[in-house]
Amino acid sequence: MYAVIRTGGKQYRVAPGDVLQVEKVAHDNGAVEFSEVLAASGQPGEFSNLENSKVMASVMEEGRGDKVLVFHFKRKKQYKKLQGHRQPFTRIRINEIVVDGQSYKA
Repeated sequence: MYAVIRTGGKQYRVAPGDVLQVEKVAHDNGAVEFSEVLAASGQPGEFSNLENSKVMASVMEEGRGDKVLVFHFKRKKQYKKLQGHRQPFTRIRINEIVVDGQSYKA
């Protein structure tokens, strides 16, 4: 069983038990619920009705990614600018996928 969810402007293919790193999401005592399910399937090529579908996950860790250096440069103008950025993330574990009233757990 797998589902495709959208969070943080990106799409992820998830299955029960998967651990993935997503953009920082708000959570309630370590529990996250994704209600924007784009696709769900038990077998390849067979898709289910997505009304009232959701994916439950638990937060394992929150943090910030590696530093990305942003360097602006204009030649012949003596202009240089260096800026760093660290993107916040949330590492989650998929616990349960609920589709058509059926629950699939890890």
